[in-house]
Amino acid sequence: MSSFGFEYPWILILIPVIIFCSLKCKAKESALIFPHLKLLKKAGRKKSFLVEFLKYSSIFLLVVSLAGPVRFDSGVSVKNIGYDIALAVDASGSMKEKGFDEEDFLKDKFTVVKELLKDFISKRERDNIALVVFGTFAYTASPLTFDKDVLKKIIDYLQIGIAGQKTAILDAIAQGISLLKKAEAKSKILILLTDGIDTASKIPLDVILKMAKKHKIKIYTIGIGDKENINIPLLKKIAKETNGDFFFAKNASALKEVYNKIESLEKSEIKGARFVKKDQLYIYTLFLSVLMLLLYIYFYGRRGV
Repeated sequence: MSSFGFEYPWILILIPVIIFCSLKCKAKESALIFPHLKLLKKAGRKKSFLVEFLKYSSIFLLVVSLAGPVRFDSGVSVKNIGYDIALAVDASGSMKEKGFDEEDFLKDKFTVVKELLKDFISKRERDNIALVVFGTFAYTASPLTFDKDVLKKIIDYLQIGIAGQKTAILDAIAQGISLLKKAEAKSKILILLTDGIDTASKIPLDVILKMAKKHKIKIYTIGIGDKENINIPLLKKIAKETNGDFFFAKNASALKEVYNKIESLEKSEIKGARFVKKDQLYIYTLFLSVLMLLLYIYFYGRRGV
């Protein structure tokens, strides 16, 4: 929003002083006896009005210039502080089990997870998000991107068994770390979701933990479904060693609460810094003042012609 003002408004008090002096402080002139004086006054009145107008306009504009007229443009410069997030999702054969959603028992676990993932992504407007899908092997479904619409469309196309029927948890974490290690954000997190036990990874746990610590990646692990089918000690260790947390969700409503909890723990921020842009306008009023002065000198000199 633009507004106008003066840097030294107190200087404007000179304007009423000048007006007062122009009315009350006129110099006395010597009287001359001249016939037909009225006719002479009428002839010179037109010239004198223009000269006086130019003189006082020049003085007025000069005072305005000294007062420092400025135009202010104020606003808020917003800096988004988001995260680089890698989502690692289990798409193994066990995700086809139904009954995970209490409201719709015909939905399989993978369908419920995809819906909650899209909801979570929609809330992370300022984050750079990547997607890793794993089963027997892990692969990158999407690199880090700010385009949430494209990411959600990719999730829609994912199917159970797309990466094989087994479960490679540690390989999925390694894939997520490889996506995050070159990221520029100060906060990097990996959220892994699985309903099973690692049966296919080729990368050892100690290597995974060293990689995560080296690149300062916080890992949240989520186990869903039946606790007997999940390696909870492994998921807890991974989370603890990387300053993350472990969550368990028995059903869809509990999983929704887990994502809400993570969303609140890793809340993106907006920092706003107010700025004021000033445009100096005195150059324009000073130019007009000088122009008026030059015209005044010109017409004042012609009075005697």
